[in-house]
Amino acid sequence: MPPAPRVQSLTALFAAFDERWSPKVAADINDMQLKLVKLEGEFVWHSHADEDELFLVHRGRLRIELRDQPSLVLGPGELVVIPRGVEHRPVADEPCEVLLLEPRSTVNTGEADDPRRVVALERL
Repeated sequence: MPPAPRVQSLTALFAAFDERWSPKVAADINDMQLKLVKLEGEFVWHSHADEDELFLVHRGRLRIELRDQPSLVLGPGELVVIPRGVEHRPVADEPCEVLLLEPRSTVNTGEADDPRRVVALERL
């Protein structure tokens, strides 16, 4: 029997951790995961060969730089899907809280090698 559905507070979930650039799993949806991440500063340029990636800003502002295209700027309540294979770099000039919806196989640094790579994600 599947677990009973439960209501969760995004504010409380984000308050449960402080690490930057270290996604946490908030929920599983079929073969996808809802991940929460706090961002600040610049991330590594990377792409995901086989996976699209949805960014939804909860708090703060997020700039997503794209190779050979204008940057995208997202505020609270705004989202964007970065298609597979598109090289991008998230940048948060001040602390930012973001929801990610992506396949459970997605690694935060994509195909780039970076010390902030997280393979085994903590669950909230």
